[in-house]
Amino acid sequence: MHEKEKDLIEAFLRGQVDRRGLIKGLGAMGLAAGTAGTLLNLGQTRALAADFDWQAHKGKTIKLLLNKHPYADAMIADLENFKKLTGMNVVYDVFPEDVYFDKVTAALSASSPEYDAFMTGAYMTWTYGPAGWITDLNEWIKDPAKTNPNYAWDDFLPGVKSSCAWNGKPGGALGSEDAKQWCIPWAFEQNNITYNKGMFDKAGVGVPGNLDEMISTAAKLQKDIGSGVYGIGVRGSRSWATIHPGFLSAYSNFNEKDLTVSADGKLAAAMNTAGSKAFHAKWVQMIQESGPKDWSTYTWYQVGTDLGAGASAMIFDADCLGYFMNGGDNKMAGKLAYAAFTANPEAKASTPNIWIWSLAMSNFSKDKDATWYFLQWASGPEHGLFGATKMDFVDPVRQSVWKDEMFREKLNKSYPGYVEMFDASAAGASIKFTAQPLFFDLTTEWAATLQKMVAKEVPVDEGLDKLAESINGQLKEAGLG
Repeated sequence: MHEKEKDLIEAFLRGQVDRRGLIKGLGAMGLAAGTAGTLLNLGQTRALAADFDWQAHKGKTIKLLLNKHPYADAMIADLENFKKLTGMNVVYDVFPEDVYFDKVTAALSASSPEYDAFMTGAYMTWTYGPAGWITDLNEWIKDPAKTNPNYAWDDFLPGVKSSCAWNGKPGGALGSEDAKQWCIPWAFEQNNITYNKGMFDKAGVGVPGNLDEMISTAAKLQKDIGSGVYGIGVRGSRSWATIHPGFLSAYSNFNEKDLTVSADGKLAAAMNTAGSKAFHAKWVQMIQESGPKDWSTYTWYQVGTDLGAGASAMIFDADCLGYFMNGGDNKMAGKLAYAAFTANPEAKASTPNIWIWSLAMSNFSKDKDATWYFLQWASGPEHGLFGATKMDFVDPVRQSVWKDEMFREKLNKSYPGYVEMFDASAAGASIKFTAQPLFFDLTTEWAATLQKMVAKEVPVDEGLDKLAESINGQLKEAGLG
């Protein structure tokens, strides 16, 4: 590296030049953007090594279990920098999502030491943690001898970070002072609106500002666009994953709960309150009037592909799902836009429920200290910025990355409204479910009840009364209610 280039990169690392100035300066020296990025990564690796003994586990190998996902792709693309920094080796297995979580469960339930760390969702840790399959990461996060001084734990988005911490007590608040940090947030998904701007313009409608407007807007889009296009895509399969995205985001915006927690810690169903019944009636109406014909089979995949193919006018689902449908060879690539959604007209802001792709450490890892070196690097600010600016690490969990001007400019260039959507809803983004061990069973039954109501097999009020009765019975049987 020439002295002028070296001086400029060192000035950036000292905070005397911003990223834009750095890239511009390196460009003026005749370096292509790709070469400039490589030099920057090299400089950042050197800077990291100066403050912490990253070579403490040199020569060791750890093994990862990964889901096939753009976030995993971003990590793999940056992995050589970790190897250079630490002298460690990293090997991994990657599986598609339809079998991935079965692989995780099989490895953990067998107490297998094969994998040291793995990708997970925060909901899954409500099973893994109490079972003793994963490690409370507070031990490493709070140890300055094992965590580099630039890790910046306070840089994580507060609602996302706290959603990955639970004390293991049914109904216990996420992120409480006695909570165990079961996983480290890696990247997350807010549930908001992605819409087809051309279809909105053709129908002469604006972005809905509350649930009533979403219902009427979806109906008008379906009527005016024609050609079989339906108004709104939301999930409908018999799965917990139908409840968690748009549905729970809107539901919680009305301050409705899944469960209540009494003073003595007992849980009870809260789905059959008057407010909940009113919400369900509107949600069911929206799907009946403007949802897909085969709604009860819809997972995130069908919701996304219909939007990308121009078969739906908008979705209320994961923002990154809309992001990926706006690129590649999708028919509607470049024609989608984004907006935060506040379902309750009396609410001040959007409060999306979230999915968090996270990293967890197996309790059966043969070398937890070495594994933590990988986890802190993979969830650190340098890798987060690399993934966000160079790869499709769409929804980073660090505030510093979201403040990066080049990242925001990248989004603004091709994803209109995405940055504004994040800014409007990130403060209210967190997991809205009550943490408890029957989570998957109860939410799957909730989705099944929703299917019956949409199919007109049971009236909304009656269906929710029966659901609450069933859930209360299960909670009591499990000693939770």
